[in-house]
Amino acid sequence: EDSARKFILPTTAQVVTRFLRLVVDGSLLQHTGVTLLEMGLGLALGTSTALVLGYAVAHSQVLAHLLEPIIVTSQAMPVVALAPLLAIWFGPGLVSKVVVCALIVFFPILVNVSAGLSHIDNGFRQVFRLLEATRWQRFRWLEVPAALPAFLTGLRVGGTSAAMGAVVGEFVASSAGLGYLVKQGQNLYDTPLMFVAILTLTMLALATYGALGLIERRILKWRSAGKT
Repeated sequence: EDSARKFILPTTAQVVTRFLRLVVDGSLLQHTGVTLLEMGLGLALGTSTALVLGYAVAHSQVLAHLLEPIIVTSQAMPVVALAPLLAIWFGPGLVSKVVVCALIVFFPILVNVSAGLSHIDNGFRQVFRLLEATRWQRFRWLEVPAALPAFLTGLRVGGTSAAMGAVVGEFVASSAGLGYLVKQGQNLYDTPLMFVAILTLTMLALATYGALGLIERRILKWRSAGKT
């Protein structure tokens, strides 16, 4: 009975021993690097797409009415269900994982950017019109500062969720990554390996959240300092 309990829920010593073995042979660093690469590329793709579409939706009612149903419908479909299709369409390699991450990152950033741009005070807009500011000047000195806090909040949420997207993609089809380690541990009934991979993934998500939060505070602090 005691051995069965340890099999289901390994002891701390077992998890630490497995962790040290994976660190020493370099496999944990290798798999973490793969997941980090997928997260980084997915975050870049999702963020850039969300910025472009968020700006377009905020400035065009026609485009907003056309795109909003498509965007909401795409978010209503679980990414877990889409991941196998993406693996078929883009192959089991890096691209499918990046697309899964981008889909998860995309929505919170788009919503925040669109909301930030849509809620700019009309008084400020009128001042820029009276000054005959160019489109670039309005974008640089009005829209970017106004939307920046909302964008950074969405980026922090999306960046943390990117870890989940990478793992979902790795669960479906992969030969490397932290999600692959979890799946391998499940197939081999190696619960210490699963715990190590899950804990590493959790720390990765927390580190991402903390780093993006630090960047957000620094940027907003500089912006506030620039106004004084």
